[in-house]
Amino acid sequence: MKLFRFSPIKNKTQLFKAIRYIHFESYKLCKQKFGYYLPVAGNIGVFCHYEEEFERLIKIRKELTNESDNWNQKYFRLYKPIIIPTKNGIPKTTYTYLYVRKPDPAHPHVGDVDFYLEPDKYKELKQSLLSGKVMEGVSVFERTDLELIRLHDPGSEVSAFVGSKRMTENVRAKQT
Repeated sequence: MKLFRFSPIKNKTQLFKAIRYIHFESYKLCKQKFGYYLPVAGNIGVFCHYEEEFERLIKIRKELTNESDNWNQKYFRLYKPIIIPTKNGIPKTTYTYLYVRKPDPAHPHVGDVDFYLEPDKYKELKQSLLSGKVMEGVSVFERTDLELIRLHDPGSEVSAFVGSKRMTENVRAKQT
């Protein structure tokens, strides 16, 4: 019996199967929490659960991404964007950055997606949460280095976040 849904991922085919799963599950989580779909920020993360898996996926990531075009030495720009077509009302989506996370026993999820919310609407949502508004499965992310709102559900194997910047804005800000 497998302990994790996809891990250990051993090749590109399995990686892309996990990416599609993360994509659709993250969108389901977004719709569940907000009642509608937000656009993605442009990045998708795949979480490893074994050291050998991480090493293997870093090699695959190096084939798929530009090592010199990254944000925080974490999110790497894909040479060829990952485009997932519309399905069951979930909009066609393009991912331009890929993240492969090291094994972390505290996080058994398959991966994550960051969604984008316009800055004014993001501030309004964040302020309402900080002021005590309760939205089940929606909370301000407890990291001072990241400005995000976390979407979570105990029955979900993905993490999703909402921010006020697209990945291209994060990369541009890093370069200036």
